[in-house]
Amino acid sequence: MTEPMTVLVTGAGGLLGAEVTARLTAAGHAVLALVHRNRALVRNSGRRLTAGPGALTLVAGDITRPGLGLGGRDRRLAAAADRIVHCAAVTDFGLPAERYDAVNVTGVRHVLDLASTGRTPLVHVSTAYVCGERDGTAREDELDIGQLPGNDYEKSKLTAEGLVRAAAAGGLPAAVVRPSIVTGAARTGRIRDFRTIYPVLRVLTRGLVRTVPAHSDAVLDLAPVDRVADLVAAAALRFPDAEGRTLHAVGHELTLRDFSDVLAEYPSLAVPRFVPPSAFSPADLSDRERRYHDRVISLHTTYFRRRLHFDDAQAASFTGRRAGPRAARPYLRRLLDHCLTTGYLGPAPRPEPAGARTHRSTP
Repeated sequence: MTEPMTVLVTGAGGLLGAEVTARLTAAGHAVLALVHRNRALVRNSGRRLTAGPGALTLVAGDITRPGLGLGGRDRRLAAAADRIVHCAAVTDFGLPAERYDAVNVTGVRHVLDLASTGRTPLVHVSTAYVCGERDGTAREDELDIGQLPGNDYEKSKLTAEGLVRAAAAGGLPAAVVRPSIVTGAARTGRIRDFRTIYPVLRVLTRGLVRTVPAHSDAVLDLAPVDRVADLVAAAALRFPDAEGRTLHAVGHELTLRDFSDVLAEYPSLAVPRFVPPSAFSPADLSDRERRYHDRVISLHTTYFRRRLHFDDAQAASFTGRRAGPRAARPYLRRLLDHCLTTGYLGPAPRPEPAGARTHRSTP
C-alpha cells in the first residue's frame, strides 16, 4: 500500500475528476479537490462526495489564473501536495478558440508552474485524439508528428501535452493519460452527464438528422468512465511506475457499421444513413435537419471519417491486462439501454432480435 499522501485534483467537480477523487480517498489518501463553477462533487452513480477533515478538502480556484486563483491557506495547501492530477479542461466542441486556449493551454501552464516549484509529480489527463485527423495506428509514444487537429479542442490538447512533455524533459516528474471518448460505466452503461458523443446519439436516433457524411468503417473508440478513472488513479498511486509514460485509456472500438447494426435492433430508434463525405452536401438536407446538422453533427463529423486504432501497449503493461480493444457491440447496447431507461432517448422498448431490421449504412 502506498504511504498516505495528499493529492491535488483539478477539475474535481467534473465527471472524471469526481471518480478519480473517489478512488484516491478510498485508497486512504487526502485529496485537495480544486473546483470552479461546480462546487459539488457527484460520482457517476449519483452519490455525492462529502468533504471532511483529513480526507477531502474542497478548494475554490481557477486554473486560467496564475497560482490557480488560490490565495493564502489554499495556495499553501496546494503547494504542499505530494501529487497533482490535472483533470480540468474544456471538452465541449464548437467554442471560440480563445476559450480552449485559456483553459486547456494557459491552465496547463499554471499547473506546471505550481508543479515545478516543488517538483511535484504530475499526472496530466490529455486525450487520445491529439493524434489528429488521420487513419492507421496512433501510438502512445507519438505526439506532434505533423498531424492536422480535427478541431480547436484537439489543437489545444496537443499544445498542452507538448508543454507537459517539455516540462518533463526539463526534470519535472510527469505521466500522461489519454482517454478516448469517455462514456458510460463498463458494466451498466450508466453516465452522469450526457456529453461527448451523447448529443450526437440523441439527434441521430430521434431522426432529427437522417443523412450523415461518414465512412462506414470509421472507428469511434469508447472508453468507460470507470476504467478511465481506474487508470488515472493508478498512475497517481503508482507514480514511480507511470513516470515518463503516456498511457492510452481506450476501450471499445466501434465502427459506424457496428453502430448502425446495433441501432437497428431497437424499433423506437432511427438509424442514420451514412454516405461518403464527398457525396454529402448540407444543402440537400431539410431546413430542420440542417439546423441540427449545423449545431450538433457538424461539430463531430471529423470523428466519422477516421479509421483509427489506438495502440495501448504501455497502458496494458502498466495495468497488467491484455492489450487491444474489447467487444464493442454489447457495450453499445448497455449505453443505449441506459439512455432509454433514463428517458434521454425516449422510453425503453424491447430490442428486436439481431437482423430483424435492415441497417441502412452504406459501404
